[in-house]
Amino acid sequence: MAVTKRAVHIGAGKIGRGFVGQFLVASGYELTFVDVDERVVSALNEAGRFVVHEVGEMPVEHLVYGFRALSSKTDRERVVQAIAEADVVTTAVGARTLPLVAPLIAEGLAARPLERGDVTIVACENAFNATDSLHASIRRAPILEDRDIAAVFANCAIDRIVPDQSGVLGQSGGLDVVLEPFYEWVIERTPFLGSDAEPPTIEGVTWVDDLQPFVERKLYTVNTAHATAAYHGYVRGIRLIREALEDDAVRAEVDGVLAETTALLIAKHGFDPEDHARYVAANLSRIANPHLPDSTARVGRNPLRKLGRRERFVGPASQLAERGLPVEHLLGAVRAALAFDDENDPESIELHALLRSGATAHALTEILTGLMESHPLFPAVRDVVAEVLATQPADV
Repeated sequence: MAVTKRAVHIGAGKIGRGFVGQFLVASGYELTFVDVDERVVSALNEAGRFVVHEVGEMPVEHLVYGFRALSSKTDRERVVQAIAEADVVTTAVGARTLPLVAPLIAEGLAARPLERGDVTIVACENAFNATDSLHASIRRAPILEDRDIAAVFANCAIDRIVPDQSGVLGQSGGLDVVLEPFYEWVIERTPFLGSDAEPPTIEGVTWVDDLQPFVERKLYTVNTAHATAAYHGYVRGIRLIREALEDDAVRAEVDGVLAETTALLIAKHGFDPEDHARYVAANLSRIANPHLPDSTARVGRNPLRKLGRRERFVGPASQLAERGLPVEHLLGAVRAALAFDDENDPESIELHALLRSGATAHALTEILTGLMESHPLFPAVRDVVAEVLATQPADV
């Protein structure tokens, strides 16, 4: 008799349904979606299926079915039981939301008998070492104080462009997902060395011993280029990413940041220059995909996070500065990000409140980027912040 494999995925949004969830179902897992939005939970249970549309030169449709959905609000006991019985638990909720879902996972781990063996937990978020962050939050839960748990926590790098889904209804009541054909899902293998558990078989996953080169290659190529196009396009009044890349000035900035991050990635990780050039070219084609009408506003949202110390601009720029290498275009991207002003994005509103607060360029550089004054990149970023402040009216 075949053994039933069970998976719980927390966060039934576009990535959760169209990428992680689809692959878990395709890998033979009995999947439980968990979400805080009871409308999504009800829709998933009522429809019982949805379609993932890969758009491009050769469009493909994947019908996803054979799952259930639970509300983290009203079905908490059932969610805890599902986690306690799972072989794999994944998340796609956004890095900042991980501390909010950690207590729920902690309850599930507390209910899991140690003799059941280790559950694999992977946070599929667009952030460095997101699973480590989730693990730390779970460990702080009072219910796990002085308790052993049966779990392996593995970081991953996940990459797939999922644009705004406005107007996507399909036959599943708005549950269908439109995304690009390309994907990359890389998970570290090393956490399993101290466990009796083996890395689970999941379609589409590449297991590696050293995750950092893959994380940085993706973040400093795909995310850096994507955000650079978004911010430079947005400040020029360009609505779509593909249109931004057709603008000569924006394209020059994107090419510039990629030249700078390429220098870092080759120097640090030893990527073959020709292979990396092909990787860059392929990813520029992805970003410019005419079948993905992605907006500069969507890609640019959350500027506070994207200006962070280990993020797509300051992360590579700081390492380049430490090596004495050029960072001109990355600084230009920081300048454009500071000018991103979208009244529909809470972080954009918070950013501009900070810029109008009367704080000095020195203080704002520390607050926004996490750079220390002693870092070689600090003076250049401070100068960029000062330039932007000169254009900001102070709050009175």
